[in-house]
Amino acid sequence: MQSKTPISNEAAVAAAAPRGNYRVALARSEEEVLEAQRLRYKVFVEELGARVQTRLTGHDIDHYDRFCDHLIVRDTDSGRIVGTYRILSPAAARRVGNYYSENEFHINRLHHLRNRMVEVGRSCIHQDHRSGAVITLLWAGLADYMVSNGYDYLIGCASIGMADGGHNAANLFQQIGPEHMAPAEYRVFPQHGLPFERLANGQPALVPPLIKGYLRVGAWICGEPAWDPDFNTADLLLLLPMSRMNKRYMRHFLKSAEPIAA
Repeated sequence: MQSKTPISNEAAVAAAAPRGNYRVALARSEEEVLEAQRLRYKVFVEELGARVQTRLTGHDIDHYDRFCDHLIVRDTDSGRIVGTYRILSPAAARRVGNYYSENEFHINRLHHLRNRMVEVGRSCIHQDHRSGAVITLLWAGLADYMVSNGYDYLIGCASIGMADGGHNAANLFQQIGPEHMAPAEYRVFPQHGLPFERLANGQPALVPPLIKGYLRVGAWICGEPAWDPDFNTADLLLLLPMSRMNKRYMRHFLKSAEPIAA
């Protein structure tokens, strides 16, 4: 989750998405992590105009990266990394001191899940590889990671662009939020909320394909969106209990994945 980039094909969760000449794995070297960070910079900064503070020119690097596992998809024809997710395990979250999403939300009601809760984020795909196959492999890798390590909950921020001033984000929350809202005991609260009552204009919402995919496999929306000024996005915190994950998608993802568990 916490995707800041559009993924152009709703086949992100299609059961029959082709694998093509791609391979999913966890990054095993500093060089692979740096290559993933270069891809993130290319997408987030050069393509989408995000403002990131980084210690290495041309790379999207923050404090959380050194604690995370980095899931990558490599194009075996070109040898390049073309998709990535970063994964913060419960043990890693304890070492870093918090989850990334705690910079945007008050998540006190999720504290009792911490020992079984993985956070994902910084997902992006190279613009030449957004056919659906890459995101399907990333999700397959995530499913394998969760199941192999015995984790029960997946959280992350899912982003909605704010280029229109936030109207679509407000319409989206009002139109799909009630149907997919988490039970009250899993609600979170934005640190910087949006005046969505004022921004909503009743127009049909355009739901990013990635958010559609998360909701389709069983994720909940945990509350109102938060504004991320660095990426100029409205972020929803999503929670996916693995017990709620659509069994058909789970079987497909686990079948598609090679063993990648840390």
